[in-house]
Amino acid sequence: MALTKVLVTGGAGFIGSNFVRYAIHAHPDWHITNLDKLTYAGRKENLHDVMDNPRHTFVHGDILDATVAGPLVEEADYVVHFAAETHVDRSILAAGEFIKTDVEGSFVLLEAARRNPKLKRFVQISTDEVYGSVPEGSSTETDELRPRNPYAASKAGADRLAYSYWATHDVPVIVTRASNNYGPYQFPEKIIPLFITNALDDRPLPLYGDGLNERDWLHVLDHCRAIDLLIERGTPGEVYNVGGGNHVRNMDLTRRILQLLGRPESLITPVADRPGHDRRYSLDSSKLLAVGWRPQIAFDQGLADTVAWYRQHESWWRPIKDQDAEFRRYYQGQYGTAG
Repeated sequence: MALTKVLVTGGAGFIGSNFVRYAIHAHPDWHITNLDKLTYAGRKENLHDVMDNPRHTFVHGDILDATVAGPLVEEADYVVHFAAETHVDRSILAAGEFIKTDVEGSFVLLEAARRNPKLKRFVQISTDEVYGSVPEGSSTETDELRPRNPYAASKAGADRLAYSYWATHDVPVIVTRASNNYGPYQFPEKIIPLFITNALDDRPLPLYGDGLNERDWLHVLDHCRAIDLLIERGTPGEVYNVGGGNHVRNMDLTRRILQLLGRPESLITPVADRPGHDRRYSLDSSKLLAVGWRPQIAFDQGLADTVAWYRQHESWWRPIKDQDAEFRRYYQGQYGTAG
């Protein structure tokens, strides 16, 4: 039996590694080639249980390198493109890296994709942040894109570039815009893993501003299921919102984490707000629901499971927080005395 060739970019990152693991188990007829640069957030440790699987091949490389990425795209039946710089705070400090990776890197892959006549799907992983802050209601796929930070702008650029390759070159592109993901293997500078691991050590939880910024939380495995479904049933040229339907203010999220860990609210330490901090995101996922997807993991259970995972996998996050000099420099620069 010939295996379906699937290229996953950024497959050593948080969402990418979860998708690789999910896909290997869900599709015995898939062979996954995993291309990752192994930057600070992409780690082979995220793939410890699939790295040696005969249906998984890891390639250490940069999507900006056409000599490496190009042939992999040209050989694939499906491309799922996660590789990106993703942290808003870091984009404020170094926007150029985001433009290079997110926009130029996507361009390299799309150029190769149009040379592959057997390509069945090119899934461009975008984000709800391209819509900008949404004071009320929920964003639909046809709403104006109003990104308000360099990260969101770089993702919007890649998102629309991918669409243009469908419109111009008939590359079978599907764009997904997901809400905030959470779950295992998320690098511990994002709010949920950062606050869980800080609380475990009885360290301050540095909460931006008044803590009333609201996000919609989506478990990473529900996101993986959505991508999998769209590979099968999605329509090329279309955009699909992937929202978890769990709208939670950051202050309330912080309190729930502390309650799950039995830690006091006195650990909450307000810090100066992020520049241009979007107040609220919300997605209307009706279009994806009509395709047949439903989120399966309730937020209360998903958050409890995530807290338990970080509690049980200290060996995964402890070296990052305690021994990674670059992480410490970033953390101190971002949060100062709250670090």
